[in-house]
Amino acid sequence: MSLHRIPLSIALCAALPVGAQQAFPATLTGHAALPARTFAPAPKNAPDSLRTSGKYTAPHGRRVDQLESIAGTSYLSAKDAPRPTGISLPFAGQPVQGFSGIKSVGQGRYWVLTDNGFGAKANSADAMLMFHEVEPDWKTGQVKRHQTVFLHDPDRKVPFLIVNEGTRERYLTGADFDPESIQFIGHDVWIGDELGPYLVKADRQGKVLAVFETQVDGKPARSPDHYAVTTPATPGAFATNIRRSRGYEGMAASKDGRFLYPLLEGPMWVEATKQWEMKDGREYLRMLEFDVQKGEWTGRSWKYLLEANGNNIGDFNMIDADTGLIIERDNGEGLAATACNGPARAHCQNVPARFKRVYKVSLKDADADGFVRKIGYVDLLDINDPKAVARVGGDKGKFTFPFVTIENVDVVDAEHIIVANDNNLPYSAGRQLGKNDDNEFILLHVPELLKAK
Repeated sequence: MSLHRIPLSIALCAALPVGAQQAFPATLTGHAALPARTFAPAPKNAPDSLRTSGKYTAPHGRRVDQLESIAGTSYLSAKDAPRPTGISLPFAGQPVQGFSGIKSVGQGRYWVLTDNGFGAKANSADAMLMFHEVEPDWKTGQVKRHQTVFLHDPDRKVPFLIVNEGTRERYLTGADFDPESIQFIGHDVWIGDELGPYLVKADRQGKVLAVFETQVDGKPARSPDHYAVTTPATPGAFATNIRRSRGYEGMAASKDGRFLYPLLEGPMWVEATKQWEMKDGREYLRMLEFDVQKGEWTGRSWKYLLEANGNNIGDFNMIDADTGLIIERDNGEGLAATACNGPARAHCQNVPARFKRVYKVSLKDADADGFVRKIGYVDLLDINDPKAVARVGGDKGKFTFPFVTIENVDVVDAEHIIVANDNNLPYSAGRQLGKNDDNEFILLHVPELLKAK
């Protein structure tokens, strides 16, 4: 997710769940982490400007070239009490961090997607877009990176000006797209973007083959960062039907590979009523259908009802032809035990995590209005760990996953799922105060959830 500063009132609202679906147990059977300080060199044929990253993250967007001179602080810091993460920008090389989409390769390996870089289009012009094949080792707790693929557009398929427009390879950056979800169908890679939002089709070497704009109910759906959107010349009314940074966060694929199901992270704006899409006072999200073979939107869609206004989804993958897994979460990080319980301070959590769930949903059982049925969930803040598998975060047979952005979930087998966080380098410290989160992967035994009807 491309995180911006989140108002405390919204975060607190999101922490209050509504509804009562069935809770299923989850048991930790594997825990591994890729260290936050994991970097990849830019390709040899990339512009020199991409040898370092994070040069545009200083206040007001001014460029800073001195390495590690801009201190990282948590996104959820109060303005008058910034919470340090212990890591500073700019970086030598490209950070591998920020996984926001996962897909099983088989044999214990997974494709993971790095998001746009540093949280916004404006500050990520030197952050390269890439995806990786990784292998968590549940015995050692380490994560091996087998390969990294950089997105590039040498054939000029992107229909707008990109940062590296005048170069031969035209490597893409976080100022061009914010990739948040990924699927592999045949020889092609499909990526859901938050900025447009767009669907990006690429080959397995990362070369862009096509870019598709979004349509909902036969009409364009655009955020303020869509290339065709311009602000008015003079102050006045201005609206788009998708909020900035609320494009495609999750995107599932049908098991036969024919359809993609991109899921918006935020509700759409209804100009006629001047409010976000809601049902009985609760916000809902659009789940669209895209025909891969035809390369067009089918016009069919579903709706996902949030448990509390202000919640976000983190990822979406199908279990079978009819059911899928969706992460729904609030905008808090860290445990209640480390909460400030009063005025925000630098060494406590002013917005602790209270709602982090993986839901099983049924598309086949959607109601007459198109709302998918929530079958049940597992609570990522209440995971059983009777064998003390956790390498960090475990306590008295329990384990928690208290990260602000949990953006990866997929089915491993008939009884297990894998979940991972986006560590927002250097802007998240949910696991330990003062220390930026690593990229953690957890293997969960959840047979009851996967079998539930």
